[in-house]
Amino acid sequence: MKITIDGKEIEFQQGETIIQAAKRAGIEIPHFCWHPGLSIAGNCRICLVEIEKAPKLMIACSTLAQEGMVVNTKNDKVVKAQNAVMEFLLINHPLDCPICDEAGECKLQDYAFKYSTGISRFDEEKNHKEKRVELGPNVMFDQERCISCSRCIRFCDEIAKEPQLTFVNRGEKVTIETFPGKSLDNPYSMNVIEICPVGALTSRHFRFKSRVWDMSFTDSICPGCSRGCNTIIGVRNNEILRIEPRENQNVNQWWLCDYGRLETIKNTNNREKRITSPSILNTENIIGTENQIQTDWDEAIGNTVAILTSYKDDMLFVGSAYSTLEDNYALMKLAKTLTGREDVFYIPRTDESFGDDILRKSDMTPNTQGCKLLGMKELTEEILAELKSKKYKSVFWMNNDDSLIANAKEYFRDVETNIQVLSYHGILSSRANVLLPLSIYAEINGTFINFENYIQRLKPAMTTIEQERLIGQYEMSRLDKFGAPNDSWTQGTKFNARPGWKIIKAIAKAMNIEFDFENSEEVFSELCKEKFGLDNFDYDSVGSSGYKLK
Repeated sequence: MKITIDGKEIEFQQGETIIQAAKRAGIEIPHFCWHPGLSIAGNCRICLVEIEKAPKLMIACSTLAQEGMVVNTKNDKVVKAQNAVMEFLLINHPLDCPICDEAGECKLQDYAFKYSTGISRFDEEKNHKEKRVELGPNVMFDQERCISCSRCIRFCDEIAKEPQLTFVNRGEKVTIETFPGKSLDNPYSMNVIEICPVGALTSRHFRFKSRVWDMSFTDSICPGCSRGCNTIIGVRNNEILRIEPRENQNVNQWWLCDYGRLETIKNTNNREKRITSPSILNTENIIGTENQIQTDWDEAIGNTVAILTSYKDDMLFVGSAYSTLEDNYALMKLAKTLTGREDVFYIPRTDESFGDDILRKSDMTPNTQGCKLLGMKELTEEILAELKSKKYKSVFWMNNDDSLIANAKEYFRDVETNIQVLSYHGILSSRANVLLPLSIYAEINGTFINFENYIQRLKPAMTTIEQERLIGQYEMSRLDKFGAPNDSWTQGTKFNARPGWKIIKAIAKAMNIEFDFENSEEVFSELCKEKFGLDNFDYDSVGSSGYKLK
């Protein structure tokens, strides 16, 4: 079936509306209230188009495409209607652009430039409403900016399955409120911020922190659960300021839960929580000195080699379902080289109360499926009992939180020595004979496999001390491109951390073991060939939407 839009004949599918058919063909029809993931409201009228033989202009968002239909979206009649709609919407809209968080990515700004005359005939005083309404713990509402598109209301009703917002009043007094006694606090509440086409709904965590053109935006994957939602990491001055969802119809559609936005980046720039330097155990026991002393990478790796050489037959290797395929594979390769076995374990983390039937999964790790497919084994109570009985005299512990094992201190108490590769300080990290700082997920290239077997790629959004934000290797903001070394906005915190595979390769090299990979993509290609039978497979093969393993 075919339809003609602006003289271009395109194919459409039965049941598609004009705006859907146009979008698929790359033809822009302006819209505020229409969203592909929500029901049709038809509130804003900016999508008016002319259909031949129709008595009046029709809204493209709700009009079904029909065989032989001829549609005009750019003739004089349509342009005048678009100008009128924009003039009407802007009558009471405040001139908040200089202070609005949405500035630079605002649909109303864009459309005012594209579809408005640029002149207002309205001389009266604008309507005034509440400017700072706390709808919930994460969302702030500016009533004056709202254009009553109802996207937020429909999202809560249809996607979050928690009706918490509604229109109240009529005419110029219409606004949005929560139902009496309710707060906008559902687990997906912050999605209303992105789908709001103007700056009416803003994040209480991001408000006034940065202009978007001063930030870089990097495609990534949420590490909050085994869903592996596709995300965009917003960074300024090497600090993560916000996480937004990235559309992937096979994984998370257009959405992201609040936990993935807030909890996964909580301590990424916290110098108190992050491990900032390699450390070794203070064996001098001098009174008044720390239990561990900071050192350089060479000495720390030298101490690691000494432990591995002495305890390689009594070493328990524990990888992580929070680590990438590349890091876990490198650890497995080191273990096999030293012991002849690939006995590397991972620790599961499940919380049945966390999962739901929307996006969130009870498995709260991003790469459990990847660990299983690599051939890693779950760390069971039996293995922990063997650790306590001193079958294992040493532990190589990578990227695991203390809370993953109940009474973890008890199991480590009698271990003679241990090597820990971690990003954050914890109870166990203070007991490490060697402590090596590990880059977090936002500082590395790598891959996770989600619960549906999709391989998905991480890209670095933050730099570490040994990295430099270069064009082509990182996404660049305006400040990154034009900032000088002495500018305050180039002095953001950088940590002395490395990716897991790189740390393991350095350890192997110090033991006169040569691994053939030089970067994360080469690790990935090697593991895909060894573990999944995929030849010549690289990051480009994964693409931006992931690759599903058969």
